[in-house]
Amino acid sequence: MKRLFILFVGLVVVMNVLAQTYSTISYQIVIRKQSNSIVSNAKVGMRISILQGNYNGSVVYAETQNPMTNINGLITIEIGLGTVMSGTFTSINWANGPYFVKTETDPNGSSNYEVTSVYQLLSVPYALSASNGVKRVSLSGDSLILVNGKYIIFPGISSKNLPQPPFSNGPNITDVDGNTYNTITIGNQTWMAENLRSSKYSDGTGIHLVTSATSWSTGTTPKMCWYNNDLAIYTTNKYGALYNWYAVSPTTNGNKNLCPSGWHAPTDAEWAILINYLGGESVAGGKMKNISTWYCPNIGATNESGFSGHPGGYRTSSGTFNFIGTNGNWWSSSEDDPNGAWSRNLHHDGGNVLRNDGDKVNGFSVRCLKD
Repeated sequence: MKRLFILFVGLVVVMNVLAQTYSTISYQIVIRKQSNSIVSNAKVGMRISILQGNYNGSVVYAETQNPMTNINGLITIEIGLGTVMSGTFTSINWANGPYFVKTETDPNGSSNYEVTSVYQLLSVPYALSASNGVKRVSLSGDSLILVNGKYIIFPGISSKNLPQPPFSNGPNITDVDGNTYNTITIGNQTWMAENLRSSKYSDGTGIHLVTSATSWSTGTTPKMCWYNNDLAIYTTNKYGALYNWYAVSPTTNGNKNLCPSGWHAPTDAEWAILINYLGGESVAGGKMKNISTWYCPNIGATNESGFSGHPGGYRTSSGTFNFIGTNGNWWSSSEDDPNGAWSRNLHHDGGNVLRNDGDKVNGFSVRCLKD
């Protein structure tokens, strides 16, 4: 087996110091073969570990991911959003470093990993130690003093330059099936930060699960499905379930609530509030897109809002499945005409967000908004 060589491109902390918006680390690498040729447009398997103390230190956190390289062999992942193997990322006390990130890669997309790099984290303790308690930042901007009496030297930062918190993580919520979701407060709204995957309404009534394309494309009754009818994969990943509009709207589902109690499917106007808060349709999409789950190029993606939009694809009115990994579509509860309802679309090849009039029979993702 050819050993891979990794060119380290970037390691960026994306969490605001006091806002605690994110508890992830954006990590970019270029994957090359022994011949120095890049591994382009390929799905790779990765195991990422956070080591404490030294290059061979104990593993305090480990996860796996399966990102796609772009045409230049570049992958971008968010450490902290993968499939957890051990530890809790948000519980790491960054003040107790040094810490090192170890990446192991299988170019064939499986788990036959090779050690590809071990890199010391230098800036992470400053940004993420806020979750462990910050007492103050020195006026000269050269140190961060923690509540445990320790301090971190970090030149160039002063208290007057600290960012204000426009976004903040909310409490987790649980649906009637027992699925738990992260939430994010953006402006005056609190959204689920994951796609809904409930098979029941909040009162416990089941939603009709439809696998047949013919059955999906006919009638106006509430229906749900999993992309490619693959229950095993899409009940556990971030893409969630797909629902037709008749399952979303209380006017067509018997006045039932698809979302957990205290939450609801957003109206078209409530989507507009979110998008306007993020700067409008031309730029909001990039701020709403998760960085690591989209196919490359993932143009404009920063996920700075914490909305973490995932490309769940959709089911067409004819019952076929399309665009997993490249498009995310979310219903509103607002009708446009007898056959259509308003939705929002994010796509991998642009940083904008689209407002569409979707066929009510389509299967789209659902995000819930706090009442």
